Amino acid sequence: MRRSNLPAELNRFVGRAAERAALTALLDTSRLVTVVGVGGVGKTRLALRVAAEVQKRYGAGVRLAALAPLRDPALLAHALVEALGLTDHTPRTAREVLLRRLAEGETLLVVDGFEHLAEPCAALLRELLEHAPGLTVLAAGRRALRVPGEAVLPLAPLDAADSAALLAERAVEAGAPALPGDAPAAGWPAPAGGAATVAELCRRLDGLPLALELAAGRLPLLSVEQVLHRLDDRFRLLSDGAPGALPRHRTLRTAIGWSHELCTPEERLLWARLSVFPGPFDLEAVEYVCGGPELAPERVLDVLGGLLAQSLLVREDTSVGPVYRMLDTVAAYGAEWLAALGDTERMRRRHRDWYVGLATWCELEWFSPRQPEVAVRVETALPHLRAALDLCLELPEDTHLAQHLAGTLWFAWVGCGRLSEGRHWLERALAPDSEQEGPRLKALWVLGYVTVLQGDRAAAVAALHECREGAGASGHALAEAYATHRMGCLALLTDDLPRAEELIGRALDAYRELGELNSNVLMGQVELGMARAFRGDLEGAVALCREVREICRESGELWTRAYALYVLGYAAWTRGALAEARELLTECVLINHTFRDLVGLVLAVELLALVTVSGGDPVEAAVLQGAAAPMWDAVGVRFFGSAAFDGPRALCERRSAEALGPAAFEAACAEGRGLSAAEAVERALAVGRGPGGGAPASAPRPFRTAGPGKVPGTRKPAGSPTFKGGEAAG
Repeated sequence: MRRSNLPAELNRFVGRAAERAALTALLDTSRLVTVVGVGGVGKTRLALRVAAEVQKRYGAGVRLAALAPLRDPALLAHALVEALGLTDHTPRTAREVLLRRLAEGETLLVVDGFEHLAEPCAALLRELLEHAPGLTVLAAGRRALRVPGEAVLPLAPLDAADSAALLAERAVEAGAPALPGDAPAAGWPAPAGGAATVAELCRRLDGLPLALELAAGRLPLLSVEQVLHRLDDRFRLLSDGAPGALPRHRTLRTAIGWSHELCTPEERLLWARLSVFPGPFDLEAVEYVCGGPELAPERVLDVLGGLLAQSLLVREDTSVGPVYRMLDTVAAYGAEWLAALGDTERMRRRHRDWYVGLATWCELEWFSPRQPEVAVRVETALPHLRAALDLCLELPEDTHLAQHLAGTLWFAWVGCGRLSEGRHWLERALAPDSEQEGPRLKALWVLGYVTVLQGDRAAAVAALHECREGAGASGHALAEAYATHRMGCLALLTDDLPRAEELIGRALDAYRELGELNSNVLMGQVELGMARAFRGDLEGAVALCREVREICRESGELWTRAYALYVLGYAAWTRGALAEARELLTECVLINHTFRDLVGLVLAVELLALVTVSGGDPVEAAVLQGAAAPMWDAVGVRFFGSAAFDGPRALCERRSAEALGPAAFEAACAEGRGLSAAEAVERALAVGRGPGGGAPASAPRPFRTAGPGKVPGTRKPAGSPTFKGGEAAG
């Protein structure tokens, strides 16, 4: 896993020298430190700044878990697994995965925005801290977690000097015009009244960073005196606030409310509608979800720009293009207005429809040159896809949509290393009855696929049997073919090779008859090749996988290509073509690591170890074998309990141990076991280049952390999905 996923700072951090020092000191003595304070006081910014400053202390890395978009407490552990960059294909719960992984090394986990999940979050963090002595948690929220041993740092507003400096800094960024007078901070001229006017404005805003930034966003249009005068009017009108509200809550609410009043009607409407997005959003999503008779889609860009100019939105540049984010406090204000308009449920449905459509588009584009980009897009959209699934499951009449969406995302669950979360959604979606058979059958075979890969044979057989029975009774030939295919995959992994050949072959015949061609179909052809190779028919296996490689080359498909390369590498090794085998397996390692596919990665590393010992390097072969061991811990049962899949490992171990002797062999394996996943991949790539191949290049990051340019968008992917067959996209 990467050492850090902390976001880059978008502008200069101002002030807080004493608080930074205090927080750093608390992290020296406490394993749970919580920064608490009112909304808009800068808790998150301070926590992230300090985490970045101290990250060298933590050998296993610093990771941020932003929990504000999360609504389902059952996904809390999944969100932490995701934040930690962990991949686990086993049936273990996400909580068990966290406990196992965090026990290794020293990690700083930054938990932000936990208030709405405070109790389950506190319980989970307490358990993790008790069982992982190397874990330190830095939390930021509006209240303490109340976990034993917690150190709390109450964060006060900025003092007068820092307030003026922040206002000055953000005013310059906003493009405030030059004004005569003394400058309260370098680069920003004060109004005619001098620094005293600025100080009064900061005082009236209680030194709250968010309120100051909102005021700074108005300074390109208004003078400081005008801003102060208008705020005075609003304070007199709104100072009573909500009963029992603290003064600083009223101050912030008044500042946000004043910003709201200064917005145009279109800006206020868009502000309210944007509150339905639980995470960062892109322009196309906003145009579809928020556009309508009162706000034409072609006006959205200009109106969005207006909100951005007023510091009500933050722009972030990502590997899928620019996205926008609304701070939680600002979004909460917008949600109140949306509720007052009586439009919340309609907007939630439009949001759901867009992301159902996006998932459908991504499934189609998975079998294309855009496959890597799709992996990035789904990663970015995950908070929205969760919200869409939640809404579908809230409404009994939309059960079929929940099943469609959970099944459509098979490539995210299987191809991008999210088996555990995929199983969570699939089982929830299948719990209620649905009147539409197609979506249910698809969800069943996808659940069967997920549980096959998790090694849960009983669950896989139950889901696939139900799918085959239902498909046969209702005439859904394609769903029946997919279920048959996955039953064949289960037979392959349990060494019933004749049955695997028979079932997968039958499924491939059905696919051809139905005109189905996608990643799943090609994977079936590779799996048939594996069965034949393990039975000794290398010529037949090579013919199948060469055809797959060619189709993948023409279509731009990478994920299935990696498995075809594995079989071709195995065949090359058997005929002694070691250089060819290394080349094939090196590409296989690259692709599988990039897609976070641990199954494909560990198989490729084990086979590369066998190629390496066959080439006369038993030490490096043993290192690779050792490096594969932790990967198998995350995959599940070693080699799925299959003697066929275990063959390369067993042969490599015997040859390496004979060449080195037991002690040296174990020492080399121990070295491999000590490598991180990224280090293991770098080592494998260096081995793949063979003698004289040069120093290893840095291993590629999985697509979830880096990717190509912006995904070519479709204008409206949210068109209502048809359930014609249910599986046609792949």
